[in-house]
Amino acid sequence: MGHKPYHHFPLMDKVVGSLTSSDRYRETKKITLLGAVINLFLSLIKILVGYTSQSQALIADGIHSLSDLISDGMVLIAARHSHRKADENHPYGHGRIETVATVALGLLLIVVAGGIAVDAVRRILEPDFLMHPGILALLVAAISIVVKEVLYRYTMRVGAKFKSNMLKANAWHHRSDAISSVIVLAGVGGTMLGFQYLDAIAAIGVAAMIVKIGWDLCVQSVRELVDTALERETVESINDTIMHVDGVRELHSLRTRRMGGEALVDVHVLVNPKLSVSEGHHIGEKVREQVVKQVDEVSDVMVHIDPEDDELMARSHHLPQRQNIINKLKHYWSGIPEADLIDNITLHYLDGKIHVELTLPLDKMESQQHALGVAKQLTEASKEDKNIADTRVLFH
Repeated sequence: MGHKPYHHFPLMDKVVGSLTSSDRYRETKKITLLGAVINLFLSLIKILVGYTSQSQALIADGIHSLSDLISDGMVLIAARHSHRKADENHPYGHGRIETVATVALGLLLIVVAGGIAVDAVRRILEPDFLMHPGILALLVAAISIVVKEVLYRYTMRVGAKFKSNMLKANAWHHRSDAISSVIVLAGVGGTMLGFQYLDAIAAIGVAAMIVKIGWDLCVQSVRELVDTALERETVESINDTIMHVDGVRELHSLRTRRMGGEALVDVHVLVNPKLSVSEGHHIGEKVREQVVKQVDEVSDVMVHIDPEDDELMARSHHLPQRQNIINKLKHYWSGIPEADLIDNITLHYLDGKIHVELTLPLDKMESQQHALGVAKQLTEASKEDKNIADTRVLFH
């Protein structure tokens, strides 16, 4: 192969089984709208009952549910844009919109939790402001636990189905609401039994839990934004898939990164250095096809075909280009009449040198001995160039 072509395959509307990005958007919209309706209802009920039943923890839980409603809106906006195909301004697609939205969700959780904790601490320090919840608050907390746990499981299942970290983040937002309602249940129950600080302490517990979830979501998404590699197991799976493609001798410089719910891969693949460009390209296409097929989250692969391991062998960038070396060869062969019969010259740039292959028609030679003599003359003449490692003459 005379050069190392880059094969870049544009992002496609990848089909995983029978699922496409359109399915992803439709399902994301459906589950998020359902969550938004539930969150609106729960937040209003919790805040209203919290005030009427004197439960600071339930009011905090209602605000938490309200933050869920805001996050649902952010998810809908992000999903609407992130499912769009690549365009001129976004050649890698719009998947990172999901990632940015996930960071925003995490920050929103942390901010909401901070407000809840500050208010709860203030009430503990000033006992006159402590609330005294009743049985209605206990009932609303119990209902919230069941509803939000069901919503968490449904959303997480859809998020896992479409490899969407944004949906998983929103699912955890629902789960955090369910867990916070458990804490509220304990706090309200304890306060009703005479432990007057438990409701405020429960509110602080809810806040701490929300901060942890928000922090984890932010860290995970920021890792994606700075192009952190995929998990070790996934990278090993990609490596094994490539090595099983016929024609691949070795690989190196395997790089991976996430973009929304999908993953991108760059890799250098080593093939036989004497293959044709078209066969090398074919191997590159097979590598891409197999990786996208075998590793669900991978949607795009850039394959760099190498005729040699460019991390170990001498570089060839300093060598003259084809036309330059052809002109020199013709000069070296000027005293050999048969040189005009050469019908193809192939150059292999390997290990810092040029390897030349010539083809001539055998029927133009007077005899086999004549052909061997011509081959020797061409080979010897080529040795004048220090950049040429060897010359091979073929007859057809």
